[in-house]
Amino acid sequence: MHIELRHLRTIRAIHTAGGLARAAEQLNITQSALSHQIRGLEDQAGVELFARRARPMRLTGAGMRLLALAERVLPDVDALSDEFAALRAGRTGRLVIAIECHACFDWLLPVLGLHRRVWPDVDVDIRPGLAFGAMPALERAEVDLVVTSDPEAAPGIGLHPLFDYHPMCLMAAANPLAARAEVTPADLAAQHLITYPVDRSRLDVFTAFLDPAGIEPRSVRQVELTAVIEMLVAADRGVAVLPDWVLRRLRDAPDFALRPLAGRPERRLFAAIRAEDAGLPYLAHFLRLARTEPVKLQRG
Repeated sequence: MHIELRHLRTIRAIHTAGGLARAAEQLNITQSALSHQIRGLEDQAGVELFARRARPMRLTGAGMRLLALAERVLPDVDALSDEFAALRAGRTGRLVIAIECHACFDWLLPVLGLHRRVWPDVDVDIRPGLAFGAMPALERAEVDLVVTSDPEAAPGIGLHPLFDYHPMCLMAAANPLAARAEVTPADLAAQHLITYPVDRSRLDVFTAFLDPAGIEPRSVRQVELTAVIEMLVAADRGVAVLPDWVLRRLRDAPDFALRPLAGRPERRLFAAIRAEDAGLPYLAHFLRLARTEPVKLQRG
């Protein structure tokens, strides 16, 4: 027996309408076409599906079995149709973000909070891009956006500048460096440097500051959490170099001192997306928020 979705919709329409005329109007077909469809379906089934002499027209026992199938299947089909329509309209979708920036959560979570108010049906996920090859994953469509300060050009990938930031040196108020107006690479040669557990090629303090000067810190201690880094710095167990948006809360904290790095190195974050996704409204809105909201955090 060959059953099509139109057959299930016909059964449901006649049952709810109580007659051929109203059902045909609901289905936007002629009454004769509807009658022909019912006869064809009954010929396939080999049984009558409707008690035609009853008023209003009602289903037979066999027809009720087919109606039960329609009521199971059609809601799922209609829901899928609505979902596809929302995808075409850009109201829903998937946004999997890989971040090649250990401290990015400080501005990313507020941005996603604002984004969700406008796009509640977009499924959002975050994956630390430092644990895998984020850019190759973007090309394979395993993620949809990569936040990085070291973008890699690739065919079909668009790079969108987000915002610029300045790495700052965080130290205890009692640290001798707190008396300086700025911190030089040579100043860190005598300091214990506290960093995130990331390869040095992805740390601004090395790539933009120490490596160009050929300077190594006295030691390097890796710590996973920003809060623990702050605790160790406050106890004068070392210094840290972090983005200015991370340190905004500590500007007036009595236990800390913040000093700029000599030369005021500036870094830029980028969002990498597939070129084919550039027209997605929810993705374009995320990019707009990611350009403006972190700047507000930097300014306090």
